[in-house]
Amino acid sequence: MDPLTARRTWRTPEMIHGLVYFAPEATEAYAALGVSGRAGYFASRSAPMGATSAELVIATFFNFEPAHVRRAMAGVWDTVTPAALLDARRDAAGAALRRILGAKVAESSDVEEAAVLARRAAQAACAHLSGKPLFAGHASLPWPDDPLLVLWHAQTLLREFRGDIHIGAMTAEGIEGCEALVTHAATGEISREMLQGSRVWSDDQWDAAIESLRVKGHLDSNGSFTPKGAESRQRVEDQTDAGAVVAYAALGDEGCQRLRFLCRPMSQGIAAGVEFTVPR
Repeated sequence: MDPLTARRTWRTPEMIHGLVYFAPEATEAYAALGVSGRAGYFASRSAPMGATSAELVIATFFNFEPAHVRRAMAGVWDTVTPAALLDARRDAAGAALRRILGAKVAESSDVEEAAVLARRAAQAACAHLSGKPLFAGHASLPWPDDPLLVLWHAQTLLREFRGDIHIGAMTAEGIEGCEALVTHAATGEISREMLQGSRVWSDDQWDAAIESLRVKGHLDSNGSFTPKGAESRQRVEDQTDAGAVVAYAALGDEGCQRLRFLCRPMSQGIAAGVEFTVPR
């Protein structure tokens, strides 16, 4: 399978998973358990690994400012259990998807078919746990019965599978968390302001990451990629795509195309219906 097929087949349904990070249903569900702001995001996403330390979140989430993670995670497991947060997250995801997609889509045969395909890919990924701690935690969770939540859970697994591969590739290149964001900004795909603000790095920390990448030979004096930096960035992307192939090969090219076809209108509807705000 062409590794780019793996990339496209992850990206098209990604909003089905990603909605839970922005949905008011999730924020309200976590707050009802006594967990607010960024603590809800960090704790709910890391909960499949148990009552995680801040250090484990820093390691597996990779590009968030460490002191911010420590503040958000301080005392969270004295307030709530991982199991309670997992239930709240799953229920919030289902409620948010149904609200935005509407009952006609949420209960449709397209969702049922997409769920079968996505689950097959996710289960293929589950045979490759090594070196993927955040994915492995999610892989230990039971599968929902509701087809809409099966689709959401499968895409969540596939996202964390790819994410752990991506972190491994960046680490092998000697790229640190803030540096990864700087290289992303250098592509021009997304602004420094968005990346820096969402991951809570200070100007001094960001500028230090730029200087570090210059010393390593990845950026020039204007903050643009050098040939070495461009090659490194492309190598990370290529290794990530290649590593993810094992999941999508279970579907074959036709299955991947069908999954994208089924999920594209859902993702477009979600993107049009969600307000992208970052909890503080």
